[in-house]
Amino acid sequence: MVSIRMREDVVEDLKRVAPLLGFSGYQPLMRAYIGQGLRADLARLEQRADLTRLVESLRRQGISEEVLATAIAEAQSAYEM
Repeated sequence: MVSIRMREDVVEDLKRVAPLLGFSGYQPLMRAYIGQGLRADLARLEQRADLTRLVESLRRQGISEEVLATAIAEAQSAYEM
């Protein structure tokens, strides 16, 4: 069991929103929010790891740093969208 401190107004907002989203209470809603955020962050981190492995492979194959830098900038701007 874990306890976290949270501002009262946030808890009140969670209590108000939870039933509107079909949750039995604010705690299941908090768990859902945490789970969604965690999965999204893990996916982003995996994408970065995949990009890093790809860039290293391209370097070994002789692709220029200029081309790599351009490709990385394009890929990162796509992640931000």
